[in-house]
Amino acid sequence: MPGCLFCAIAAGDVPSDRVLETDTVVAFRDVNPQAPVHVLVVPRRHVDHLHALPADDPLTGDLVAATQRVAEQEGIAATGYRVVANVGPNAGMSVPHLHLHVLGRRPMGWPPG
Repeated sequence: MPGCLFCAIAAGDVPSDRVLETDTVVAFRDVNPQAPVHVLVVPRRHVDHLHALPADDPLTGDLVAATQRVAEQEGIAATGYRVVANVGPNAGMSVPHLHLHVLGRRPMGWPPG
């Protein structure tokens, strides 16, 4: 999608600190981390947000698998981590491209917002 920051990052047109790449997903460190580990997992193809992704789309499983791999690679799978998907501006979504935040290596409070 023209003008989409995460599409440009996924295409390699905008630099990022990548931690994982597959045919369908790219994961990179957030430029404004909210935890010692803060990685964004984004699909290479443009999807507006999680609510726009059908549950039976194979990309759904790819995103979950990538999130698990990131947690393993970052050493937070055993101690716990949070996965956040914001949908729309009222939820704090600032880039309109589906992305999962993987946060860890610090205690997470509840409620989150």
